[in-house]
Amino acid sequence: MMKDLLPFILTHEGISYIKDDALYILDRRKLPFERKYIVCKDYKEAAKAISDMVTQGGGPLEVALNTFLLESRRNSNLDDVVKTLSSSRKTNTTMKESLYHLLDCVRKGEDAEKAVSSLFSYYDECYDRMSSFGASLIKDGDGILTRCFAEHSFLLSVKKAVLSGKDVKVYVPETRPYLQGARLTISSLTEMGIGAYLITDAMMANLMNEKKITLYMTASDRYLKNGSIINKTGTLADAICASYFNIPYYAFALKRSSNDDYEMEYRRGEEVKQIAGVRIAPESCEALYPAFDFVDRTLISAVITPEGINE
Repeated sequence: MMKDLLPFILTHEGISYIKDDALYILDRRKLPFERKYIVCKDYKEAAKAISDMVTQGGGPLEVALNTFLLESRRNSNLDDVVKTLSSSRKTNTTMKESLYHLLDCVRKGEDAEKAVSSLFSYYDECYDRMSSFGASLIKDGDGILTRCFAEHSFLLSVKKAVLSGKDVKVYVPETRPYLQGARLTISSLTEMGIGAYLITDAMMANLMNEKKITLYMTASDRYLKNGSIINKTGTLADAICASYFNIPYYAFALKRSSNDDYEMEYRRGEEVKQIAGVRIAPESCEALYPAFDFVDRTLISAVITPEGINE
């Protein structure tokens, strides 16, 4: 089963679950040193948790699905629920589209429990298919660079490649300022028994030049109609380096957008001036935090979707 291959933090209960009329969200900001859940009593608290980076990547999607289910049991105003959750991370269009899909299902008289359960199963199947495609693109001996926490599809791709007998190493940038690579990706790979190196965010070009990195794979927060993607800041620099060194870059995407519109999230510069609550720069200095990069399609070898590999 897919669940048996995943690290705990990518199992459903390792992301969020409902208990005693409340939503429990695993606080990824505390990982890997502390396993703590944030308790959200309603959709407003869940939306704030998403905005505050309690969970990120694919986490907000599952949190949103569980929150919708919780509020539907209370006969809450689901329009307000969907609008509030959708605006918590505006670049995360998969979450928004899934919420409006659920809202449409309920308006048509469908049972919310079944609709949510169906979406969970659908996404599990998508991750399984995408990871099989991804594993087929990994060669024996590859050194694989990733970015941030690429979650289900990427980690399963590497695991399936290893299980098929391929010898690979993963290179994991720390991914400032929240250090998802250092805290989430490297610990997940270790839990899965996959060889990996932690590196700082600026080491990728040197390691590509030394031919230690031979493949680049990431998630994508949005796959645009024109073939470009939006992903965690740092992805563009990685992709430019990969292109220069003729290294293939494959991105995973659940769905292709019907247009090329996107809203780029800028987070508070204050977040760049500290790590885990410890200040690393003068309080008076100014800082910028564009949370995502636009990566042009010319820098991407192919995008892996549940339907196949789009070159």
